[in-house]
Amino acid sequence: MAYDAVVVGLGGAGSSAAYHLARRRLRVLGLEQFGPGHDRGSSHGRTRITRQAYFEHPHYVPLLLRAYELWQDLQQRTGTELLRICGGLMVGPATGALVSGALRSAREYGLPHELLSAADVRARFPAFRLAEDEQALYEPRAGVLFPEACVRAHQELAVSHGAELRFHTRVLDWHSDGARVWVRTDGGTEEAGSLVLAAGPWMPEVVRCPLELSVERQVVFWFRPRRPEWFTPDRFPVFVWETPEGFFYGIPAVGGRGFKAARHHGGQTVHPDRVPPVRPEEAGWLRAQLRLRLPEADGELEDAATCLYTNTQDEHFVLDRHPEFGNVVICSACSGHGFKFTSVVGEVAADLATEGASRLPVGFLSLRRFQ
Repeated sequence: MAYDAVVVGLGGAGSSAAYHLARRRLRVLGLEQFGPGHDRGSSHGRTRITRQAYFEHPHYVPLLLRAYELWQDLQQRTGTELLRICGGLMVGPATGALVSGALRSAREYGLPHELLSAADVRARFPAFRLAEDEQALYEPRAGVLFPEACVRAHQELAVSHGAELRFHTRVLDWHSDGARVWVRTDGGTEEAGSLVLAAGPWMPEVVRCPLELSVERQVVFWFRPRRPEWFTPDRFPVFVWETPEGFFYGIPAVGGRGFKAARHHGGQTVHPDRVPPVRPEEAGWLRAQLRLRLPEADGELEDAATCLYTNTQDEHFVLDRHPEFGNVVICSACSGHGFKFTSVVGEVAADLATEGASRLPVGFLSLRRFQ
């Protein structure tokens, strides 16, 4: 059987792409080397931050606005909570990249926000201890996504629209003549009109074009706060904090779990098939930050897990057609900040696969910037 489109990888981006392609009445095959909802890549972890006042670049804001629409639509279609709004703080020096970048995006797109002093933050959110020379941008629309539920929702709706999702199937190779594509797996060869590559940390093995990618192992931790009542979503927003030692982030305790926190970047480069297990001493850097800035969070370690960042040279995404084969879409390398976008990334991938372009402004994420 020939398909209209094959999607390689059924994590956050790939599951979304399979859904959006299937909604367009295409014959879609999704291929995933692991089982549904696996924790080997970048689409797990129980909770993820979502935000709109994007310090990384204002160009992302239109994509985020569309992503929020799509998450809310997905919630309604599935009757499952995928997004919980609890507000967010971007904390750091006023002239630092985080606060100034978030403020630039908020002002450029008229996003609701407040600038808060250290005293303002302490009065409103008692768990936080900002230094006097720090401030925060508060964004009321920020919140939490539930990644496993998001991936499952996209997969279930893709199937309901006729997609075939094949798990425990490893892609070995692919080739294209520009009009058709053939994907060789450990179960045989499949033919399609187009191919979407959304293999996350395995993209370096399948992308087949001059794109420099690295896979970075990150560790996330869950703590039992000493004052748990301060860390519930009604009293504790998601946050990102810029410090002289690097960035870290945190998410309130939801779903019976503790407070979640992790360093942003600074991990070791790994191969995704050989990821070292978490060592207890790896919590040391983060505990030092918590003791100084969120002292009541520095309680008993409840759990830890690894997450993989697939990074480009500039830490921005790649959403583009393959430079050699116009019927192959590259949809990956989200560089550690991409899950919140996966609802719209799948829509863009479907646009590129079916129409060759997208109405959404994704030119800044094309491969041309590396040429």
